[in-house]
Amino acid sequence: MALSGAERCLVLLLRLLSRAFLVLLSLAARASAALAPRPPALPPPAGATPARCVPPPGQPLLLLSAGQLARRIRRREVKCTDVVQAYIKRIEEINPLVNAVVKARFDAALQEAHHVDKLLSEGHGDEDSLQEKFPFLGVPFTVKEAFAVHGMPNTSGLVSRRNLISTSDALVVSRLKQAGAIPLGVTNCSELCMWYESSNNVYGRTNNPYDLQRIVGGSSGGEGCVLGAACSVIGVGSDIGGSIRMPAFFNGVFGHKPTTGVVPNDGQFPNALGVRTEFLCTGPMCRYAEDLEPMLRVMAGPGVRKLKLDEKVSLEKVKFYCMEHDGGSVFVSPVDREILQAQRKVVEHLETQCGVQVQHVTIHKMKYAFQIWSAMMSSRDSDGQEAQLFTDLLGDHGKPVWPLWELMKWFLGMSLHTIPAIALALTEKLMKLNPGGNAKLVSMGHSLRTEMMNLLGTDGILLYPSHPIVAPKHYSPLGMPFNFAYTAVFNVLGLPVTQCPLGLSSEGLPLGIQVVAGPHNDHLTLAMARYLEKAFGGWVCPGKS
Repeated sequence: MALSGAERCLVLLLRLLSRAFLVLLSLAARASAALAPRPPALPPPAGATPARCVPPPGQPLLLLSAGQLARRIRRREVKCTDVVQAYIKRIEEINPLVNAVVKARFDAALQEAHHVDKLLSEGHGDEDSLQEKFPFLGVPFTVKEAFAVHGMPNTSGLVSRRNLISTSDALVVSRLKQAGAIPLGVTNCSELCMWYESSNNVYGRTNNPYDLQRIVGGSSGGEGCVLGAACSVIGVGSDIGGSIRMPAFFNGVFGHKPTTGVVPNDGQFPNALGVRTEFLCTGPMCRYAEDLEPMLRVMAGPGVRKLKLDEKVSLEKVKFYCMEHDGGSVFVSPVDREILQAQRKVVEHLETQCGVQVQHVTIHKMKYAFQIWSAMMSSRDSDGQEAQLFTDLLGDHGKPVWPLWELMKWFLGMSLHTIPAIALALTEKLMKLNPGGNAKLVSMGHSLRTEMMNLLGTDGILLYPSHPIVAPKHYSPLGMPFNFAYTAVFNVLGLPVTQCPLGLSSEGLPLGIQVVAGPHNDHLTLAMARYLEKAFGGWVCPGKS
């Protein structure tokens, strides 16, 4: 499906406008910095980490997986209060640099930790029964602010909701609590969870722990950041276009988008309506691959029966496929050389160490991933119900927002919304001008889903870049706004995908890869995540080469 001349002109116009906008932002930032009063410079302390990234964790408890922490707590080898206090101290040290935890519940978390220690000191249950009932007993975790956590804000970065406090827990949060985990607080996201830089007018911008001048991704960017910075060990995210996998990639951690319909989305704002219920997924994010499956079991609840997590996976019997890029879409950036090199190392390792043959494939429809995702997100569901308008969400049950008016207000510094949110509302209006073209793209999406399912079957894995570039600098996504297509296409295909870290680039920024399987074959991607962590080291502490 070739682009028409008008579409090519539109792409070029969008690129020119976005890059001109970036230049204006850069000039404004320089002018602001020049006018701002500067405090006297202080010499850095001896042995200090360069200001470019966060300092490494010094407390050994921060370097254990959730499973290891729960085991040590159950065996009374470490007090739960010591674990929670270690994470609180780390957040207090790092959060002024990254602005990831937007509301903490430290006092409540310490009280809950004391209850765990008391329970254990009184000898309630042996280790096996405690593990079965409370698999995450005493383990601290964090939650994307878009999810309801009792007593915490639930704004999703929308100014009109800034005084809203949750009076209940989202279902996945409740299940993790029931499994013994202790929430430390909620983390930043993009406005209404629909942009891949986590910045909004309620909490401000979150910085990447590997380079404070770069983005953390979105919309679960605060979660990716606290995990990468060792301020949390497990976290809750959601994903409708890559909102788990992009932050996991940019922050060097693991993130899993489950098969659609396995983990409940209840208790988050905004939640999906209409056809988007088939695309939105809630899933686990964590620093260590071994925690993905236990988290998925707890978060899915009865829905876990749809998966095959008890099946043993032998990678030697898996059919491996590889695509290094989308085929050259004009909407997205070319894939970085170091990302390609990392993917090729994975292929080489699988072929030499596992004795498998990785087949390079070309799936031509992937070139239109952005267009397919956009059209399917705006399509009607099987009952004919239209997708909820983003302008309605911006109004939050009030009057819908008029994007052109908001854009004028934004230039005057009077809008309550971020420029990505306004731009998305404008794009939504433009999409409705071409219903015939959208219908063709929706049909192409269904055809791609069939092609992908036939390729992967029940025993296939596809290796695919998590993003075409490493974590970009702040505001840069505005210059290439459609790069999220590398993750978004798998939402509309309904496939399970795990983002796996693959070390750091020459600039010290995380590298990674997406591992994709057929529907309800999440066990394959999770097994691959554990293997890649063992082979390539998994999460790397910020500041290390």
